[in-house]
Amino acid sequence: MELYCLESNTILKAQPDLNILNDDRVFQSLLTLEERFLPQSSYFQRVQKDIQPIMRRMVASWMHEVCEEEKSNEDVFPLAINYLDRYLTVMPIRKCYLQLLGAVCMFLASKIKDSRPLSAEKLCMYTDHSITPQELLDWELVVLGKLKWNMASVIPNDFIEHLLHRLSLPKDKVALVRKHTLTFITLCATDDCLAMHPPSMIATGSMGAAVCGLQLDYGDSKLSRGNLANLLAKITNTEVDCLRACQEQIERVLASSLQQDRQESGVRAGNKAREQQHQASTPTDVRDVNL
Repeated sequence: MELYCLESNTILKAQPDLNILNDDRVFQSLLTLEERFLPQSSYFQRVQKDIQPIMRRMVASWMHEVCEEEKSNEDVFPLAINYLDRYLTVMPIRKCYLQLLGAVCMFLASKIKDSRPLSAEKLCMYTDHSITPQELLDWELVVLGKLKWNMASVIPNDFIEHLLHRLSLPKDKVALVRKHTLTFITLCATDDCLAMHPPSMIATGSMGAAVCGLQLDYGDSKLSRGNLANLLAKITNTEVDCLRACQEQIERVLASSLQQDRQESGVRAGNKAREQQHQASTPTDVRDVNL
């Protein structure tokens, strides 16, 4: 009998297991364990003296771009951010090493979550070779030691399927809500304030923002902003006011991000228009004229 091996760049993912989704013990275990992997929100004041929140946002945006470029598993980026924040909570670091720390966190997260982990050489390439593979490997052991080898962190993505299953959304909208929720979670990870919230809070707030943004309440009154917040709070055992505040903060961050993108697009368009005008006024063909 001949054996055939099908090799493809397509990554196959297992379908959600209904036995897991229907078992409330799994969901409650996630809610219990998430507290163990929460970073402290005050590490900029108490631990870090050389880095500022804007530096964290810059390295987080860079990490997201790398994950997007490499088409990493959707869990890699939020897990890497969790490692980053937890390390910054326990260990002061100089700003010149922040990108190296971000690269190490992606290196570790891709080993945990991705079927094709990022290589040390490729990560060094994304830093414009400002770090070496040996430095990356040396820091890998340092980060593992400081995190006490507790790498199976609970992240917001872990709650998505459980929330979707309990919300009973229209089947034709589930994929769209999941996609928008993941986008909001990514946005939260790049924001230093939102990243300090519990993963369950980020997941429920992101899903609430996604459902409200898609205006799914037209067909079901249970999905209106007020009713949805009450339902999500009941599912996760969260205070309604806290959940609403988190969702509103996520929506403000989204609005600010969109405004910044429009401003950057306007600047790029203006630069391109000036460049074209300059090229149009520059002679492209100079000839000798004999009078």
